[in-house]
Amino acid sequence: MGYCCYNPSSASSHLLVTTFSRRFESLKLPHRKRWPDASQRSSKVYAYHGLKTPPYKLDALEPYMSRRTLEVHWGGHHRNYLESLNKQLEKNDLLYGCTMDELVKETYNNGNPLPEFNNAAQVWNHDFFWESMQPGGGNMPELGLLEQIEKDFGSFTNFREKFVENAITHVGSGWVWLVLKRKMKRLEIVKTSNAITPLAWDDIPIISLDVWEHAYYLDYKNDRAKYVNVFMNHLVSWDMAMARMARAEAFVNLGQPKVPVA
Repeated sequence: MGYCCYNPSSASSHLLVTTFSRRFESLKLPHRKRWPDASQRSSKVYAYHGLKTPPYKLDALEPYMSRRTLEVHWGGHHRNYLESLNKQLEKNDLLYGCTMDELVKETYNNGNPLPEFNNAAQVWNHDFFWESMQPGGGNMPELGLLEQIEKDFGSFTNFREKFVENAITHVGSGWVWLVLKRKMKRLEIVKTSNAITPLAWDDIPIISLDVWEHAYYLDYKNDRAKYVNVFMNHLVSWDMAMARMARAEAFVNLGQPKVPVA
């Protein structure tokens, strides 16, 4: 590797440097925006939340939930909640870097919701709802989830009837959930209004059903009862529910450990 050197006292070296300097100054370099300081530069770098896609193609739930409903509901309503949330986060450094779970809990603010709560909770609720359905869904759960439902509701039939009744009689817009109550160590059905999610209360959601009118109007008009029954018969993902229940049992002890008998 070679190195370039010059003697400052040499007249020829001085001539070379002067000639190079003049040529460099004559070059037309592209204009670059200069930042006044490092803090302003870093303040322009944002990383917020992206729109998650449902775990299936938009037409995969047909004929029970149409592609058009997914396009309007997920591609319209859900996207708007997310974009509105990201705009709010641009103005709130304290919430920067929070996961969606953390955003919901922080902005719920112990029952005194901050301005960001509605959008954060709606995004979380919708992500959870899409994953609560699957092509070829319905039927019955199995394994530990079925056992826990039978223990807490008497039978799967009793649970189903109660879930459907709660969804049909829900007043206004909102959600119906099957949740695991941490302190009570049991499954319960709960109804929430607007964007409220049981995650904010530290419950563990297992399945959810969106009963906002835009969730079913294109397919079922005002017939919420038909929509709810179709969800239970053909859409609900017990596979995902069982996976969520298995994870929940890592945090909640639902029974006495079996001690081997010598």
